[in-house]
Amino acid sequence: MRKTKRYPVEGANSLRHVYKTVPFWKVVKNFVVIQLARYTPFLSLKNWLYRKLLGMKVGSKTSFALMVMLDVMFPEKISVGRNTVIGYNTTILAHEYLIKEYRLGEVKIGSEVMIGANCTILPGVEIGDGAIVSAGTLVHKDVAPGSFVGGNPMRVIYNADELKDRWKDDEIYGVRKS
Repeated sequence: MRKTKRYPVEGANSLRHVYKTVPFWKVVKNFVVIQLARYTPFLSLKNWLYRKLLGMKVGSKTSFALMVMLDVMFPEKISVGRNTVIGYNTTILAHEYLIKEYRLGEVKIGSEVMIGANCTILPGVEIGDGAIVSAGTLVHKDVAPGSFVGGNPMRVIYNADELKDRWKDDEIYGVRKS
């Protein structure tokens, strides 16, 4: 189960209550910053914008590819470790507005993580250090450190031990013999 906090609403669906849950001008500022960052080719500028203007925790040497879409309402609930790659057109959400409730949850992405293009990461999930998320994956639950996951619904393709064994003789990812 994802780690989200649930907030019930009365009457209309929860999205109709959006500006009771998050200030309008915060959303406007976040939208402008995120759109600027989505199109800039300067990785260090993106990280600076995310840290300083959105309140995110972003580790050193982390790279957000072109068109990554962060949660426009609660980006401060997203943290990314060091030397991680977030692939092209990936969406990272920290909220979900439903009919009778809305939910908020932190998204924690570890260090040395590879997230392929066109993924969607839902609120309340944690992706462990060294994990690999295949392109096009809907991340709807936690991903164990060092594992390789993919698909919709997401499933484990290789756990950390299987992946390490698979790569043991690889000239780039395997154990180097000197």
